[in-house]
Amino acid sequence: MFSQKPTLSIIVAIFNRKDELFELLNSLNAQTDKDFEIIIVDDGSLMDLKPTVHQFEDILNIKYFKKENSGPGLSRNYGSKRAANDWLIFVDSDVIVEKDYIENIKKDILEIPCDAFGGADKAHKGFNLMQKAISYSMTSVFTTGGIRGNKKAVSKFQPRSFNMGVKKEVFEKVGGFSEMRIGEDPDLSMTLWENGFSTAFFDNIAVYHKRRVDFGKFSKQVYQFGCARPILNQRHPNYVKISFAFPSLFLLGYILGFIEYFFLKGGIILSFYGLYTFMVLIHALIVTKNIAIAGMAVISTYIQMFSYGYGFLKSWILLNVLKKKPEEAFPKHFHKS
Repeated sequence: MFSQKPTLSIIVAIFNRKDELFELLNSLNAQTDKDFEIIIVDDGSLMDLKPTVHQFEDILNIKYFKKENSGPGLSRNYGSKRAANDWLIFVDSDVIVEKDYIENIKKDILEIPCDAFGGADKAHKGFNLMQKAISYSMTSVFTTGGIRGNKKAVSKFQPRSFNMGVKKEVFEKVGGFSEMRIGEDPDLSMTLWENGFSTAFFDNIAVYHKRRVDFGKFSKQVYQFGCARPILNQRHPNYVKISFAFPSLFLLGYILGFIEYFFLKGGIILSFYGLYTFMVLIHALIVTKNIAIAGMAVISTYIQMFSYGYGFLKSWILLNVLKKKPEEAFPKHFHKS
C-alpha cells in the first residue's frame, strides 16, 4: 500500500486531430480531481494545434511542445522527459475520459500495487454507427479484441497506450517506448515484465475510444497490428501465444473453404464460417442493441480478422522464412531515434 497520494502527468502524443484534441481536453477539464498536469506533444502536425491548446491554458495545467514527426512512441518519450510528476498517464488523442477518470486512477494506484497499469476502451453513446461497430469488433470475445488481459489476470495484463499508466522511474529504467511505430505499447509491457516489473488492469478507468471512422482506415490499422505481432514475438519469445496466429488461420481457413466449395463441391468449412457470422451478429445485437450496428459489426469483424491475419502471415513469412530483419521488412514501422 502507498501512503503518499500519487501525482499524475497526462501525456498526449498527437498528429493533427484538432477536433479530437478539443474533446479530450474538454473531458479532462470536467474532472472531479483537477490535480494533474497535461503534456501535449505535437508530433509534426500539418495543422496548427496551438489555438486549441490556448483555449484551455487558463483552466488546466497544460504544456505544449511541437517536434518533428517520429511516431507516437518516441513522442511519448519526449513528453515523459518533461513530466514533473511520479506517474505518467498515456492516452491517445482520440479518446474521451469520464469525469472521475483521474480520481479513480489515484484511488486504484493506492489500492492495487503495480508498476504499470491499463484500462479498457468502449464506445460512447455519441459515436456514429460505424464507430460503434468498429469498437465492438475491437473489444469482442469473438475477435482478437477478446485476447487481452482482464481483472482475473491482472498480473499479466498488457496495458495499451490509449489508456496506460507507468511509474516515471520505472519508465526511465526500461528506456521508455522503443523505436517501433506500431506495437510499441505491448513491446513496452513485455519489456517491463522482462525487467521484473508488474502490470495491472484497472476496471473503472475505461475510456471512450473513437478509433477509425471508416472501414478502409480500420483495415489498414489492424493490418499494421498484424504485421507488428511477429516482430514482437521475435523481441519477446517468452510471451508468444498460439492465439496470436488465430486470425491468420481464420483467413487461410476461409480461403480453403472456397476451394472446397468450388472444386470439391463441398461446403463443410464455409458452414462453420456461416455459424460464426450468425454468432457474431447475435452477440453484437445483444451488446449494442441496434440491428444496424450489429450488421456493420459483422463486416468490421471480418475486416479485422482478415486484415490482421494477412498482416501477421506476411510478417511471419518475411521474418521466419525469408529471414529478413524487422527494420528491413517494415522500414516504416521503425524510427531511428
